Amino acid sequence: MKRAWLFLIAAFLLVPAGAEDTKKAAVVLDAKGPRISVEPASFDFGKAVQNKTLSKEFSIKNYGTEDLVIENVSTTCGCTAALLDSKVVKPGGTTPLRVTLETRTYSGKVERKILIRSNDAATSLLELKVETMVAAEKPVQ
Repeated sequence: MKRAWLFLIAAFLLVPAGAEDTKKAAVVLDAKGPRISVEPASFDFGKAVQNKTLSKEFSIKNYGTEDLVIENVSTTCGCTAALLDSKVVKPGGTTPLRVTLETRTYSGKVERKILIRSNDAATSLLELKVETMVAAEKPVQ
């Protein structure tokens, strides 16, 4: 009986407290092979003016057990660029992804996507989003 109680106490201590923790624990337990994550998953630059270049650095992490290979990074518009420091991320390692968005002569909400293709079997194509609200320049009189 004493052994059963010890087992129950040990099991209770090993179980995460909340549902969010349970998801994280499941991800860690199921991380065989390369596994990609990006922080943040999206970014809002807020308000911007026309003809400016906005920049944000994202962090690509490999929380898997094998090398993560970034096969391709593309964007949905020529006004957006993504520069990757390294195409190979070791297990537990990170690499920066520098994203720029040119506001050009756009006005209103601008939303662009960055697509990251990798050898992560679970998430072979990861999508990031950047957005801004561009204010139109007032004509000079």
